[in-house]
Amino acid sequence: MLMRGGTSKGAYFLSQDLPGDPARRDDLVLRIVGSPDQRQIDGIGGAHPLTTKVAVVGPPSRPDTDVDYLFLQPSVDEPLVSDAQNCGNMLAGVGPFAVERGLVEPEGAEARVRIHMINTGSVAIATFPLSDGMPDYAGPTSIGGVPGTAAAVRLDFEDVAGGSCGALLPTGNLADRVEGTDCTLIDNGMPAVVMRAGDLGVTGYEDCASLEADGRLRARLERVRKAAGPLMGLGDVSASTVPKMTLVAPPRTATGDICTRTFIPHRCHEAVGVLGAVSVATAAALPGAIGHEFLAAAAGGEPGPGGASRIDRVVALEHPTGTFEAAVDLTIGPAGAPTVHSAGIIRTARKLFDGMVFPRPG
Repeated sequence: MLMRGGTSKGAYFLSQDLPGDPARRDDLVLRIVGSPDQRQIDGIGGAHPLTTKVAVVGPPSRPDTDVDYLFLQPSVDEPLVSDAQNCGNMLAGVGPFAVERGLVEPEGAEARVRIHMINTGSVAIATFPLSDGMPDYAGPTSIGGVPGTAAAVRLDFEDVAGGSCGALLPTGNLADRVEGTDCTLIDNGMPAVVMRAGDLGVTGYEDCASLEADGRLRARLERVRKAAGPLMGLGDVSASTVPKMTLVAPPRTATGDICTRTFIPHRCHEAVGVLGAVSVATAAALPGAIGHEFLAAAAGGEPGPGGASRIDRVVALEHPTGTFEAAVDLTIGPAGAPTVHSAGIIRTARKLFDGMVFPRPG
């Protein structure tokens, strides 16, 4: 089934319909999407990482969930498939797909599907409307980067902090200096490196084409990314799509809290990834982290002094095609150590096509 999930698009498969061996599975996925080829002319890929994604959904492997979800990110122009991270945009379609395929049989006007995200071992709960027992994709909700409106899919995350890196702040620091650049290295569902745009010689308000055309900027981002990988417990990230690299700047609108430009990791995201947005919003909420000065200015000040401080708020992240809101709930202890209680966002999803795909011969 081809679906739009959030601001991404990709193929959703039942786990039983793909080879169990990872090498054979990845080879099949590459032949299905048409990689490696920049146009992916001989497959169903969208010639961009955001529109060339794969979700593998199957029966749950843990008793407290309803389904398993494995996210795969095929490269467009290289024969590579990564399972190193989750995708929160594709996650928005997992619950509806599970209902469509009969893995879950909810009753009433609303489904609540507990999803085991295999990539990191964490859990997400997807809540979305039903009509006659099937997903109702029509609705009034709009999200930045997607034309029109659709039904809301609420995603609440459990225990995503440190899912890939082992800790919310892998180095134990709110800020580090990596390759001469001040950064916050954070993992609240997605490993991310947060940097001030101004520190890299750009405003953070440029369009994606301009940023991608800046060879100096991209080379510097890649140096920082490769150096940050081992610091974050990710090892050599030369062939990986993580960590995501996000430039932050003061908000440009009265409704925004912070402006973002994200690389995934080499192409500039036309919006912002779901779990990447959660990580960046969390960093912005932490006093002492990169970008907090922009959020603090928009919010009107710091948390109260003394003792533990609770921060429970929605952070509006501006991106190239709109605004993304991420809710973060965390406590900052007396010694400054943060503890994340929960995170949640609203996305939409839509079924685009249901049928048979014919892979390129092996």
